[in-house]
Amino acid sequence: MKLTLSASALLLTVMLPFAAHADIPGHHPGYLHALTDLRDARWNLEHRPGDAAVSRQEDVAINEIDQAIEAVQRLAIADGKDLYNKPQEDVRIDHPGRLHHALDLLKQAHNDLAQEEDNPTVHEFQHHAFEHLDNAIHATDHAVHEVEHNRY
Repeated sequence: MKLTLSASALLLTVMLPFAAHADIPGHHPGYLHALTDLRDARWNLEHRPGDAAVSRQEDVAINEIDQAIEAVQRLAIADGKDLYNKPQEDVRIDHPGRLHHALDLLKQAHNDLAQEEDNPTVHEFQHHAFEHLDNAIHATDHAVHEVEHNRY
């Protein structure tokens, strides 16, 4: 009995570090952070009051973010991530206004996705995510430029 209890304790001690990572399938850690940042960027764009010219750029960015979210969700699923796990956003507000914050979030999402991916089955999803994310960054940057130079 003592031997069985000791063996069980030893086995538990050896296996515990492996169990801690059991709920984190897949190798790429950035997908869930990118999703959080994309969702938060979308919220910032959607809830910013503005004029028609800037709103058109925001609409473009929101559409691209929606498509990037879809592509990143596919990446996360292929990597075995739990889509219901929602980490906090990576970026803290250090610029005035929602447009700047959305732009910071989009850039951080880009950084999260740029981590090395060794699963060749997800490269196409990753390419689509980058394409839409880069388009969203461009549209948001254009909206920031229009507001800063009063070209709306």
